[in-house]
Amino acid sequence: MSMFTAMSRRGALALIASLAIAGSVAGCSGNTAAQGSAEAAGSSSTQSAEKVELQIFAANSLEKALPEVQALYTEQTGVTFADTQFKASGDLVEQMRAGAQVDALITASKGTMDDAVEADLVDESTREDMFVNDLVIVKAEGSDLAVASIEDVANLDGRIAIGDAATVPAGKYANQALASVGLYTNAEGADGEYAASIADKVALADKVGTAAKYVSTGDCVAGFVYSSDIFRYDGIEEAFVCPEDSHKPIVYPGAVSATSENAEEAAKFLEFCLTNKDAQKIWAKYGFELSE
Repeated sequence: MSMFTAMSRRGALALIASLAIAGSVAGCSGNTAAQGSAEAAGSSSTQSAEKVELQIFAANSLEKALPEVQALYTEQTGVTFADTQFKASGDLVEQMRAGAQVDALITASKGTMDDAVEADLVDESTREDMFVNDLVIVKAEGSDLAVASIEDVANLDGRIAIGDAATVPAGKYANQALASVGLYTNAEGADGEYAASIADKVALADKVGTAAKYVSTGDCVAGFVYSSDIFRYDGIEEAFVCPEDSHKPIVYPGAVSATSENAEEAAKFLEFCLTNKDAQKIWAKYGFELSE
């Protein structure tokens, strides 16, 4: 139960008591008035709780799993959700910088959440690591393409889909993995250059979902995406899992927006995502693991 609802009910009870005292003086008609007022107060409280609507900004890779969790939350609480924005994490932060009204932010990297904290866009005290993921190289479903190492991408005959590291965390992780084998010049995964053996093959994508689609449509023979993307896109399959030590840990932090008008409810929703058993089943269905 939200604090708002609890306080409203306490207010309704106080109103009942007050009117009941007046009714004892005014007679039965007063009691009837008290009952009517109490029912109106209770109805108002319920309607107010149901009117809470949260605006969530979330990493593109959560596009399939999060709506199912939101539907579960609405079913259990009556809280609804505005048109949730699923974009590259960097783009979401930039929208918040531009003044977008947001209740909660979930990014696909600690770095993008750090940017949001530094810009005072989120309440740092509410920040919590929510999920972890794996970086994989995918190929078209049914393809006989063989990838036994990260280095193998240099020998592929065709284009390689990689998220634009400027805004797409998956792209930065991919570049880190490539840097670990000498195919990218910056170990941090951004502001570097691709090795000559792959430079002409790289097809930059505006979000990780676009990288997955490039592979599923045949525009690219392989691509770097999250393991969870295999569950949300048809037409792709895993070719190789990049070693954990080839890139920084893939962590999804969540936090309440610093300007949220529904901060308490937003915090409750983020907590629900991590603790509700049915929500956990949804995350697992789409390949996400809870952060420990």
